[in-house]
Amino acid sequence: MTSDLQSALLQSTGFELDFPRAFPDLNASADFRTEPEDFFVDEQLGFDFSGSGEHLCLLIEKRIQNTVWVAKQLAELAGIKQMDVGYCGLKDRHAVTRQWFSLYIGSREMDWTSIHLEGCTVLSGARHDKKLRRGMHAGNAFLIRLRNVQGDEKVLEQRWQEIARQGVPNYFGEQRFGYGGGNLLRAQELLPAHARIWRERKNQFAVSAIRSYLFNRVLSDRVRTGEWRHVIDGDPMDYSTGPLWGRGRSLSSNALAQREQCLLEQYSPYCEKLEHLGLQQERRALLLQPTHVSSVRNDSSWLLGFSLPPGTYATCVLRELLTLTNLQQHNQ
Repeated sequence: MTSDLQSALLQSTGFELDFPRAFPDLNASADFRTEPEDFFVDEQLGFDFSGSGEHLCLLIEKRIQNTVWVAKQLAELAGIKQMDVGYCGLKDRHAVTRQWFSLYIGSREMDWTSIHLEGCTVLSGARHDKKLRRGMHAGNAFLIRLRNVQGDEKVLEQRWQEIARQGVPNYFGEQRFGYGGGNLLRAQELLPAHARIWRERKNQFAVSAIRSYLFNRVLSDRVRTGEWRHVIDGDPMDYSTGPLWGRGRSLSSNALAQREQCLLEQYSPYCEKLEHLGLQQERRALLLQPTHVSSVRNDSSWLLGFSLPPGTYATCVLRELLTLTNLQQHNQ
């Protein structure tokens, strides 16, 4: 299916992925992901290992490999079930990334220095008393090279500093929805199916995609009205939030609860499906604040550095700066 046809199909089913930006367009552009090395991610755990325990933790640098594949290979090498391999989050495949994996090997010894996986380098190992689980790390540090940057250098630098001060809308990134929104199309296909079908492992990306899309729709509304940075009446937190849909009463109240309900009314069949799956109502921050922000300009390329919390997307920071041409997608 061509990208144009897939985009038309998405819109016909009520899914629109061109979410509004918070900052005015600068008419600037750049090439993105020209090489895997142009997108470097370094996982920041934020805690020390115990030094003892039944889990062997390995820091692995991978290139053009996905997290699940690495976990599967480690399980086979260690002679354990894949569910006994832990990690803090999924990292980009078309990139160079460093992340920790835990292997439940009990009291057995394992020579991690002898591990060889295609496209991977094991950098260090340590014992720990707990399995690594999704979201338990402090965040991720990014180093991203943009090439063929087109635009006024002074204006772009000013915008980059604005982003550092004010933050950006905390959208779920395009990766969550699959190439061309394929995960959302899968959710649309699954809509008539029983909840047990949705719960199958192969359909979990569709579940995550639709829940994330509903959040993005609410955030889009707050961006359009300029209310995404600040708490408004009815918000249950001391910072601005939007719903991650699930079972139970909305955590927001008053006019905000009604507003969110009205925004998602056309997607009510998906909301009901998420409730039947047993997911609980949660809230997610609308504001994404990058830290440790840096930039180095070299002729037509730009090296940007910043750190983000778990579960957030570097592309949502970059899209507020300039228009990206993702060469990794073009070369698929």
